Amino acid sequence: MMPPCLRNLTFAIAVISLCFVKPLLDMTLFACRSQFYSHLPLVPIISAYFVWIQRAQLAPRAEPPPRVWAALPLGVGALLGLLYFIFLMGHGNVPLPDQLAVGIAGYIACVVGACCWFLDSTTLRKLSFSLGMLLFMIPFPEFVTDCLEFFFQHTSAVVAEVMLTLSGTDFLRDGLVIHLPNITIKVAPECSGIRSSLVLFITSIIAGKMFLDRTRHRVLLAVFVIPLAIVRNGFRIFTISWLCVQFGPEMIDSPIHHQGGPVFFALSLIPFFAFLWWLRRLERKHRPPTAASVNR
Repeated sequence: MMPPCLRNLTFAIAVISLCFVKPLLDMTLFACRSQFYSHLPLVPIISAYFVWIQRAQLAPRAEPPPRVWAALPLGVGALLGLLYFIFLMGHGNVPLPDQLAVGIAGYIACVVGACCWFLDSTTLRKLSFSLGMLLFMIPFPEFVTDCLEFFFQHTSAVVAEVMLTLSGTDFLRDGLVIHLPNITIKVAPECSGIRSSLVLFITSIIAGKMFLDRTRHRVLLAVFVIPLAIVRNGFRIFTISWLCVQFGPEMIDSPIHHQGGPVFFALSLIPFFAFLWWLRRLERKHRPPTAASVNR
């Protein structure tokens, strides 16, 4: 039978979800129409999965819930929810991603506040990862997306330049424009690869939680994704550029350009899992011996 505190928390989250049903539905419809945010509806499922596998450890404790800490997230969530509905009424002419960022952030803040109200501090610590995962439900405001696209465009162009130089290809790079003997290629925002980079980053967070024990190794795995994403994007630009030089400019309209994203993403998983395996092996190597092995 479910403990009363968990039963009350479930009811509270259901009420909060009803209060925020508008931004939640808008977020789902937005994700269905967007290639970049198609992963958003999966985030609460992933979060719920990690709660489920910890269910045996979530027995209520004797210590009282830290309800004094619930006021801040509940207050922030209420203010963000109010701000979302102000935006919804047309005040401020705010873009849809920015509206949703405010509304979903308000929803998550209220959920965290409800957890602080009904759960003790020990249980909250155990659920911290699941609650943190909910942050990936928040769409990026437009200015954040623009900054990420700018960063990955320019860094990927630099990597492509290095690879073209090493391959002996004749070219001239002018910022985001690469002049080749038979074609000029521009690294567009669509070539930044921020969607696949974000998916890979989320994968690194989940893989670190599931397979690594040390916090510093989990951080290393997540940070490793950034240069890996840049090299992958640069390699994709290099590959398309090289093919255009070797086989003709029509390769710019080939499937490897328009539908090749999953292929390059799959290739990036090879060094990703190799690095994860190395970190896991490192942890096993430095793990202290158990009592049984010492007695032997």
